[in-house]
Amino acid sequence: MLPPELPPLPALTRAESELIDRYLDVVDLLGRINPARDGDTYRGLRAAQALVGEAAALRDALELMHRRGETELHSTTLARALRVLDGERRTARVSLPPPTDG
Repeated sequence: MLPPELPPLPALTRAESELIDRYLDVVDLLGRINPARDGDTYRGLRAAQALVGEAAALRDALELMHRRGETELHSTTLARALRVLDGERRTARVSLPPPTDG
């Protein structure tokens, strides 16, 4: 049995696509750094080191949008794109996990 087909990505400008990609890259790294999650310090250190470059790429994507006159973020469309790209699961790793009994 095949997994259910994902909905198509909404129409995005190239700059919006870059923004979404860079945002998710940053979120993934923050999830690896999250001290409330299992892992080791080396993994967190490597993610923190990579975060510097990814944050700059995210900034560059936003600068490009602004220079091109894309001054508003269309949150409904961008949120749909994030959901298609598994953004809910990926951003959940940044938050605190549920408390454990004990």
